[in-house]
Amino acid sequence: MSFVDRFKQLNWDDISLSIYAKTAEDVERALAKPKRDLEDFKALISPAAEPYLEQMAQQSFALTRKRFGHTMSLYIPLYLSNLCANACSYCGFSMENRIKRRTLTKSEIEAEVTAIKAMKFDSVLLVTGEHETKVGMNYFREMLPAIKPSFNYLAMEVQPLEQQDYAELKTLGLDAVMVYQETYHPSTYAQHHLRGNKTNFEFRLETPDRLAQAGIDKIGIGALIGLEEWRTDCFFVAAHLDYLERRYWQTRYSISFPRLRPCEGGLQPKSVMSDKQLVQLICAYRLFNPQVELSLSTRESEVFRDNVLPLGITAMSAASKTQPGGYALEETELEQFEISDERSASRVEAMIRSKGFDPVWRDWHSAYSG
Repeated sequence: MSFVDRFKQLNWDDISLSIYAKTAEDVERALAKPKRDLEDFKALISPAAEPYLEQMAQQSFALTRKRFGHTMSLYIPLYLSNLCANACSYCGFSMENRIKRRTLTKSEIEAEVTAIKAMKFDSVLLVTGEHETKVGMNYFREMLPAIKPSFNYLAMEVQPLEQQDYAELKTLGLDAVMVYQETYHPSTYAQHHLRGNKTNFEFRLETPDRLAQAGIDKIGIGALIGLEEWRTDCFFVAAHLDYLERRYWQTRYSISFPRLRPCEGGLQPKSVMSDKQLVQLICAYRLFNPQVELSLSTRESEVFRDNVLPLGITAMSAASKTQPGGYALEETELEQFEISDERSASRVEAMIRSKGFDPVWRDWHSAYSG
């Protein structure tokens, strides 16, 4: 059994209708409950909940402080390669885009690591395009042992792998994996994933199962907001989280909520989410699940990140470059997407302190558990 079995029991259209049918009474009922279920989550992300945003924000703030205190974990992405064997409509790394391609060598990675460590980071997210022959297990076997000694916590966002591959990477220092479904709507997924292994919807959907079975400490899930109607897609993320926590309770989980950003190829969002609606979503996830980690990237603006920081977020990226060689080698032509918050790590750290929070440069869990 995997989440695919549970997924097949869920009907997109029925769920969408149910979300939009929620009333003020449903929202008030959800807000009054000490523990919420998926039906309550539908109410909290529904249009009917928009007038209750202040109340949602207050509860979200309180729940987050109770579980995570006044800490804010900081991490940075390290792009190792922009080679990709997939054709995806929304990604600058898509094989159909005519951009310069680069895969970092060990010496180039050492330079990037040195630049990142100078900014105080102790938690890094390794990112590549999806190219299993040139940037696959052989490459990871070589590079992880070179990178891990410099970082307390090492996460990856790469192509989905088999369970035995994740188990092997764990022995090389892998702590966490981020694997986003992009959209949970199968036909929309097919429209945006045209060539390559990523066309396999179900293999990707089962990836968190394989990760948990391999004993990976933390799994990150999410949808790329804009590919489909955002409320329904984000409900499926919550349903996926609910399934994973019930079946693999020893694993930690995080959710990200990236909105489409400009990139090579220029896809326009099908569903536009306003800043206010993203705040609503963040609070809804926190009210649904007080212990899940919520991560906000530099896709979002300085002003938005500063204002939403206390409401439920537990981790933020900072000083991000979305191209291989972006830190020490100062590459500018290879990026996956445009970032919005371009502040240095020290400026983000100062902002966090000004809000009364403690910046944590390593993974929150490992920093406070020994």
